[in-house]
Amino acid sequence: MRIKKKGPKPSAKRPPLYFIGYRGTAPLLNELKTWYDLEYGGPLSIRLEPGTSESWHLGHGPWTAHVVIPLPATHTTELKSQLSWEHESIGAVASSVMAPRDMPDTVLFAARLARGLTLLTQGTAHDITTQQYLNPSDWNDRALAEFVVGDHVMIAQDDQSRPNEVWCYTLGLSKFGMDELETFHPVGLSDRSPKELLVESAHEMIRISQSLKVGSALHLPVLGRTIRVANYRTAAPIGRMLSFREIKA
Repeated sequence: MRIKKKGPKPSAKRPPLYFIGYRGTAPLLNELKTWYDLEYGGPLSIRLEPGTSESWHLGHGPWTAHVVIPLPATHTTELKSQLSWEHESIGAVASSVMAPRDMPDTVLFAARLARGLTLLTQGTAHDITTQQYLNPSDWNDRALAEFVVGDHVMIAQDDQSRPNEVWCYTLGLSKFGMDELETFHPVGLSDRSPKELLVESAHEMIRISQSLKVGSALHLPVLGRTIRVANYRTAAPIGRMLSFREIKA
């Protein structure tokens, strides 16, 4: 997925996508800019939010994100306990609000910034949506034009939520402003097919940039199958409420 050069759209702050835990001092503005421009061609624009010394507004072409580093101590005490971190300081990266069709590039931009801060601090990033921890060596080094859904959406499963059934579901579609997907299959059967179904469904959902209504259908060209949205509900598999659309092939 390539960052397109077109007119900017209105943006606003969103909840963080990543927390960055680190020791020592935060990177200087010019350090992040130099790293980003070398990695992705830039130019990365950076400006401080008015009246602050740790809140940054960053941009590359029409894409923008917000970085606060370090977060105030009043915000990090509980976070350190929740994340089981011993890092002295924590920063946060949030994408900006864009039109649905532009969200993949916007999320990708935020991920690049989180990767850069992780490398520059030699710290740890926490992907809030997927609950993954990323050390400097864990990031996938993608070229500017590459967008891989699996970098941003993961498939999880739970065999305790329903008797005799395994719950498979996505974590990460909410980054793109869409509901997560879920499907159920009997205990004892291979989970390969349900996971493939969720991966390709997530790919198509991001491509069309919208959640499907209950009763609607979507063709998955890679698998040669068509899914139908059978149900809508909310659940909290990671401790906070998420919206889910159940799919069936």
